[in-house]
Amino acid sequence: MDLLFCTAGDSPALRYATSFLKEAGIPFADTSDLNATHLLLPVPSQNPQGELVGGGDLRSILPQFSKDICLVGGNLDFTEGYKKMDLLQDDTYVSANAAITAHCAIQLAMTKLPVTLEECSVLVIGWGRIGKCLCRLLRTLGASVTIAARKSADRAMAKALGYAVISTDGIDPLGYRVIFNTAPAMVLSDGGTALKIDLASRPGIGGEDVIWARGLPGKDAPESSGQLIAQTILENLKQGGYL
Repeated sequence: MDLLFCTAGDSPALRYATSFLKEAGIPFADTSDLNATHLLLPVPSQNPQGELVGGGDLRSILPQFSKDICLVGGNLDFTEGYKKMDLLQDDTYVSANAAITAHCAIQLAMTKLPVTLEECSVLVIGWGRIGKCLCRLLRTLGASVTIAARKSADRAMAKALGYAVISTDGIDPLGYRVIFNTAPAMVLSDGGTALKIDLASRPGIGGEDVIWARGLPGKDAPESSGQLIAQTILENLKQGGYL
């Protein structure tokens, strides 16, 4: 089957992804084309208001294409009746994106702190993909890392890996210079005087001085994010027999 991609919406990461795909030999139409096989959208594809990231109304864009077109993006539950390649449902993409997010979060913290992270007391809330990546990177920088996890099994694993651990119930923020939250639920009503960076899809730390840092890869590392998008698409195309 001959591939032909088009794009809708816009983001720096989407532009990088398009460039990487073109370098890999994937053809792109300049405008909407009835022969297009795939429509590449930003990842995630919608903003919190439900609009296509970068502008445009997907409901008015889609009728310009064949009903057989495959939508490529992230969090595509809002599109019905179309074939989809949802990267945010792809375990390989999500795990690699977590690592990029962790790098960006640490870079953000270092721009806000008057000290280095070496021997800095850091609390990481959550032991998911991003939490694990954060802890590994923080340890390499010499930070003193404590992990707050809800599940006893997660606390046991983190402890076995050499981290200090606490439960998410009744966290005392005193004594931490930096608090990273990765849990998408309110777990800390007040983070005290620590630098507070919330990476979750829903706020997990209360207070007015919390930095809610959603979508860091696309904002702070768009080339890395775009390269990951392109690599994941190419792998999915190979698995689907397109390449």
